[in-house]
Amino acid sequence: MAAGHEIALVLTQPDRPAGRGLRVAASPVKRFAAAQRIPVLQPQTLKGAHEVEQVRALRADALVVAAYGLLLPPGLLEAGRFGALNIHASLLPRWRGAAPIQRALLAGDRETGISIMQMDAGLDTGPLLAQRKLAITADDDAGSLHDRLAALGAEMIVHALAELEAGRARAAPQPASGVAHAPKIEKRETQLGWSRPALELERAVRAFRPAPGAFALLEGAPVKIWRARVVDAAGAPGSILEEQGELVIACGSQALAVSELQRAGGRRVSAAEFLRGHRLPPGARFA
Repeated sequence: MAAGHEIALVLTQPDRPAGRGLRVAASPVKRFAAAQRIPVLQPQTLKGAHEVEQVRALRADALVVAAYGLLLPPGLLEAGRFGALNIHASLLPRWRGAAPIQRALLAGDRETGISIMQMDAGLDTGPLLAQRKLAITADDDAGSLHDRLAALGAEMIVHALAELEAGRARAAPQPASGVAHAPKIEKRETQLGWSRPALELERAVRAFRPAPGAFALLEGAPVKIWRARVVDAAGAPGSILEEQGELVIACGSQALAVSELQRAGGRRVSAAEFLRGHRLPPGARFA
């Protein structure tokens, strides 16, 4: 809108329960559209002919898609003069799929970026209009990386639309090599397995922060691990090696020094505060 484009319609997911009270709430996308008096459509699915025709009837120049979460049928992919443009948070063809940010962090990638793609019937397989790289820092988590990529994506889509309008844009097929898939995160993946190297577990902590959070079992109860670092220490995987200021937990190789964690139903606290309120019995260990 700031670039001067007319937004004819906004599609966003249906209102869903959110927050501690699980009250039905509108998404930030819907709230913005309402404030700007832009019509909003919230279909449960785009498989119905009625919803597709509503969009096609607008005769829009382009559809801009960002983390929508619903599959676009062929009738929508070609609804705009310039087709449907996807702002994808990876350097395609690496990390095609629903969770590119988390998968990049889990894999230890040193860079990611934004791809502006013309959508086709495949899963993130369409030709590329633009790509820009972004370095992943040692402190990045899914939240910080998401925010930096969102800002970059917003800048790039405005430029891509201008290039299309000027007739200068040229889409290029994605490379055939380097394909990697980024399926959505399953809950089982968020449990830390202490036989794995500490480096992998530290990446998982960052990949699952701020949501859904990495967790482990301590005395049979789930505990979320929010901040941790790799340290040189050894012991039986899952055993607690130190309880001074940080909780140092042995891994398959090296150890994880946990500095922030959260018991079920509690709040996020420092390791020191956790230990003051939760005295561990001798021999306690993470499962």
